[in-house]
Amino acid sequence: EQLQQEPCVVLIICVGCLQTQLLPSHPSLLSPLSSKAYLIYSSSVAAGAQSGIEECKYQFAWDRWNCPERALQLSSHGGLRSANRETAFVHAISSAGVMYTLTRNCSLGDFDNCGCDDSRNGQLGGQGWLWGGCSDNVGFGEAISKQFVDALETGQDARAAMNLHNNEAGRKAVKATMKRTCKCHGVSGSCTTQTCWLQLPEFREVGAHLKEKYHAALKVELLQGAGNSAAGRGAIADTFRAISTRELVHLEDSPDYCLENKTLGLPGTEGRECLRRGRALGRWERRSCRRLCGDCGLAVEQRRAETVTSCNCKFHWCCAVRCEQCRRRVTKYFCSRSGGERLRPRRRP
Repeated sequence: EQLQQEPCVVLIICVGCLQTQLLPSHPSLLSPLSSKAYLIYSSSVAAGAQSGIEECKYQFAWDRWNCPERALQLSSHGGLRSANRETAFVHAISSAGVMYTLTRNCSLGDFDNCGCDDSRNGQLGGQGWLWGGCSDNVGFGEAISKQFVDALETGQDARAAMNLHNNEAGRKAVKATMKRTCKCHGVSGSCTTQTCWLQLPEFREVGAHLKEKYHAALKVELLQGAGNSAAGRGAIADTFRAISTRELVHLEDSPDYCLENKTLGLPGTEGRECLRRGRALGRWERRSCRRLCGDCGLAVEQRRAETVTSCNCKFHWCCAVRCEQCRRRVTKYFCSRSGGERLRPRRRP
């Protein structure tokens, strides 16, 4: 049977984000997946990549680097691609998103050839409990996502090794955040024994786990001259093999991201909104004005704005919900080069 060259989803991993595009690509490039399997899984891969982008934006919403999409255009310019800790996070969260979505869709019954992971059912898991039930099949999600995402890395240099390492770290993060759920068994509601299985967490937990790994990312120092020769590739492989695949790695230091750099697609922090007040704000959010504005030599400008939200909603029989439109004046804060309050920069940004 002759394979048709139809447009299929392919991931482009680049500086600052992961973009999904429809590009003409032959399914045989992802051997041993069949053409049919390639088409079946590609929509889940695209959705997983998109979830990775969204999680990246959420995790870095109040950081100087906030996963800017304008960096997408650099994907085809190898000389401009960074190898810093932000790129490491992008690879990890994107790989994790693809694996997570494939695993979840498997559990939802979207794939005929995939079901529960019952490989350990009946085995003793710990004191007083046995493996049983329907565990989410992360092994399936891991195997398929690896064939899609890792197949894009065709190089053999240090940067390719870094990207593959961080792809694996993303998949490890999904496994590390799995939740054990148990059901009690016994007479009259007692819990003599328990049957337990593993479930996917909310993807936000995977993102938070990888954000912690981002802050602790390891910089890999390679010996001078470790290039594309056989010996050089061997030295690179040995270096990365010695580092746990649970950790993110990078080769280059990051810029401070304060200033705009059109060449690298970095917008800078001037004009960015920051947060100052709010009961639900965490420590990182509360310090965003100092981080985005003060430490970058910018002032914090206060602006009043009007927001419109739905309120006083009531259910009317049958069957509609009607709401009023409530207007509220709020104060917002932005980084400005002129005017506003000047914050004293910290010694360490």
